[in-house]
Amino acid sequence: MNTPHVCIIGAGCSGITTAKRLKDHGISYDQLEMSDEVGGNWYFKNPNGRSSVYESLHIDTSTTRLQFEDFPAPDDYPDFPHHTLMHDYFKAYVEHFDLRDKIEFNTEVTRAVQTDGGWEVTLGSGETRSYTDLVVANGHHWKPRMPDYPGEFSGEMIHSHHYINPFEPVEMRGKRVIVVGMGNSAMDLGSELSSRWMASKLYVSARRGVWVLPKYRNGMAADKMMAPPDIPKEQALAASRQFIRDLVGNMSNYGLPEPDHEPLAAHPSVSADFLTRAGSGDIHMLPEITRLDGHTVHLADGSSVEADVIICATGYDMSFPFFDESDKHLHPDADHRFPLFKRMVKPGVDHLFFLGLAQASPTIVNLAEQQSKLLAKLLLGDYALPSVEEQVQIMESDEAAHLGQYYASKRHTIQVDFARYVADLLQEVEAGERRVVAAG
Repeated sequence: MNTPHVCIIGAGCSGITTAKRLKDHGISYDQLEMSDEVGGNWYFKNPNGRSSVYESLHIDTSTTRLQFEDFPAPDDYPDFPHHTLMHDYFKAYVEHFDLRDKIEFNTEVTRAVQTDGGWEVTLGSGETRSYTDLVVANGHHWKPRMPDYPGEFSGEMIHSHHYINPFEPVEMRGKRVIVVGMGNSAMDLGSELSSRWMASKLYVSARRGVWVLPKYRNGMAADKMMAPPDIPKEQALAASRQFIRDLVGNMSNYGLPEPDHEPLAAHPSVSADFLTRAGSGDIHMLPEITRLDGHTVHLADGSSVEADVIICATGYDMSFPFFDESDKHLHPDADHRFPLFKRMVKPGVDHLFFLGLAQASPTIVNLAEQQSKLLAKLLLGDYALPSVEEQVQIMESDEAAHLGQYYASKRHTIQVDFARYVADLLQEVEAGERRVVAAG
């Protein structure tokens, strides 16, 4: 077994906690970050263009759920921190564990190719380096997915990824604005722009209704009340769905379309303000957009409205631009599916690990912290993967378990229940340790 020398791509929350784990175990690594600071998506106005943070953003996960195991958030942090506090927290983590000197900033990975001995990585400078193992921690909320509407729009159309505030990059005050989508970003932007002193008319266009969940339940951050993983999933899901129905009632009571699915059959749309804004008549719902014609926006029900700005809060595509396009198995398929063993390993591809590549409920912040436990043991030889055939079988079973509750959508291809995933991951670590013992 070669002595590991690992390349970590990215210094967002997943990359820095992975680096910390490797450092703790004395595993050699380089960490390459294309920006000039840590934080990735949580670095406001990140000069690499890959931050989706807007000025007013607060995280939808409560502090106790998102903090790293060995680095609690400050006691004075609120339940739902502003993005500036999140970035401060990540920078403090890096300083506390003395990780900064190992991060090579302003260093982009342009190409990564598997070799007989591991991976050959090419940098933006043209330099090429060799590693035994490659960790991909480049995030999955940076490549906007734009809808392709027929026709031409005479106003301004942007993705929510580029939204900073009501005045940047587009002046919204006094404008007729359509927000497309009903995910968390759409909820935030719709609520922010619907104030009567802001947009002259605020519309939200959606293909289907969603269940809008409050951030608090009975005075407590809602995600603190999620069922623990030792309760059978079907039992926990049924109880949670009934609780949500009792808590928020019918969406039509707020002037919203009724969902065509059960609560929690979609990634949760969480908002403290959206239901009140809609119920107060400040948010006007529209069906799906079908065609654009100047300032006229045609809708699926045959009606139309006039608009000046369209903000597409329509999600993101996973992307690994450093892998050759001809290596189809290293890219998501046409349905945005990218199955991985334990959301980390592509079966049959050695020495390649994806960390933080999941849409975890309630949090992705500390997902890689848990995944790095398996990674470190594997690199040290204390854990062994199952056979490729077993990996595929387990992967398919896991996907059925995690995705079964969700309706089919590009949005839901990498969903996991955080607590159940972590419990299962630790069981797999123990199973891999037993394989090592059995192999002598």
